[in-house]
Amino acid sequence: MSGGVDSTVTAILLQKQGYAVEGVYMKLHTKEGYHEENFEKAQRVAKFLGIKIHFLDLEAEFNQSVYDYFVQSYKDGLTPNPCVICNREIKFGKMVEFADSLGIEYVATGHYVRCDGKAITKAKDHNKDQSYFLAQIDKSVLPRLVFPLGEWLKEDVKALAKDIEILQDIATQKESSEICFVENDYTEILEKYMDIDQEGETVNAQGEVVGHHKGYMHYTIGKRRGFYVHGAHDPHFVLDIKPKSNQIVVGKRDELAVTDIKICDINLFEEQTEFECEVKVRYRTKAVPATVTINGDIGEIELHEPVYGVAKEQVAVFYDGERLLGGGIIV
Repeated sequence: MSGGVDSTVTAILLQKQGYAVEGVYMKLHTKEGYHEENFEKAQRVAKFLGIKIHFLDLEAEFNQSVYDYFVQSYKDGLTPNPCVICNREIKFGKMVEFADSLGIEYVATGHYVRCDGKAITKAKDHNKDQSYFLAQIDKSVLPRLVFPLGEWLKEDVKALAKDIEILQDIATQKESSEICFVENDYTEILEKYMDIDQEGETVNAQGEVVGHHKGYMHYTIGKRRGFYVHGAHDPHFVLDIKPKSNQIVVGKRDELAVTDIKICDINLFEEQTEFECEVKVRYRTKAVPATVTINGDIGEIELHEPVYGVAKEQVAVFYDGERLLGGGIIV
């Protein structure tokens, strides 16, 4: 229970469905005043519902598994997805261990996703669907997961919260950011640990110097602004990042097109070595048809149509229609 709309309505729905509910507030990071305010809201909801609420300090585990990984990935010129790692290691890892310590059978969250105990499928509200972020969780926890909001539209969740007097300020509060520890921009985190403003060379795909940039950590694959290219008339995009030489590789949009992707850290909810599916290479991209071949720890994805802006360390996620099949880290 985060003190927000989704987890609050989740707790209400679980009670209505007859579950004996206990709430857990997870402290994952240090942000001035953040936890005091949100835990107070979560406590208020717990009191309203007559349920016990636990304050679980997982900051050390979160820093080790998620935060440090986030910082190091950008340092290495990669584009991480910390939410995917957090779901695997913390929310459906440490949280399940905590449930075990209490002798509690099921774990529920405010994710917009559906699970029948055997498979995860997309939420009814496709615009809010968060199945992408669950592609790396351990399949052994699936029988224990409950997602009440999977059948709900976000607007109906907000409407339900607005109708409950004690939840008025929660129902109207602003949506939380996608990455909980990032306030505005990821570079604000990085500049605490390193000098990210070291000007470097912009090169083309042939390695020729064509301009300059303000420091490689400011860029992700597909970005088209914030660097200089001599005499360019057409838009240029970041194709690759070279951290050791502090260079970014740029080119025109057609040079961004990718049809073959290699992945590692593969997680599948059903064991298979070759299959047809649809693949999403980022959360907000369209899924495209593909053939996936798994060979030990490495997977090859052959896309049936090109996608743009494929970044190393993002997650390629596999679907069979509505059903989540799993995913792997792009290398």
